[in-house]
Amino acid sequence: MSKYANHLSPNLPSTHKLTKSQKSRARREPSGVFSLFQAPQIQQFKEAFQLIDHDKDGWVNESDLREIFTSLGITPTQATLDNLLSSRPGDTSSLSSTDKGINFTMFLTMMSERLFEFDTEPELLEAFESFDENDNGTVRVEDMRRWLGELADRMSEQEIDKFLKGPFTDRQGNFNYREWIKVLRVNEDGNEPEAQT
Repeated sequence: MSKYANHLSPNLPSTHKLTKSQKSRARREPSGVFSLFQAPQIQQFKEAFQLIDHDKDGWVNESDLREIFTSLGITPTQATLDNLLSSRPGDTSSLSSTDKGINFTMFLTMMSERLFEFDTEPELLEAFESFDENDNGTVRVEDMRRWLGELADRMSEQEIDKFLKGPFTDRQGNFNYREWIKVLRVNEDGNEPEAQT
């Protein structure tokens, strides 16, 4: 059972016919998901969607997903592809694997759900700042490794390595949490928060 409204489905059941005025209104009224983001954020998502949509038909389908995985050096299983496509908005219980896929509005809806599961930017900053002894926007990687592996919801060594291996860790062994939070929250402005004195 889908958690999305049926009208978000790309293929409505044949018993559900819209009148001419309903079709016209549906074309004119934007999806509510667009109000969740500011224009620069929507533009970033549009660019990401266009990178995934290899055949440029406005739909991300199984062949597009295979292409993007292949370009990343990953061989996806059929179950992975099915899982990604079945997580789209709308009632997908009656849809076959040959149906179109995910359009931009569906993609934006899916991204909004993932992003809004996280804490707010100020909450994340406050949490990291409590470990930032020098107030410089970084936390020592060895300390992060210890905290992530020993406290609260413990992460495995593989999860910690994957998290700390990225571009937010410098050669001196510091994790730049301010930049990480900006990327995580798809921050619309490029201004870095001022350091507190």
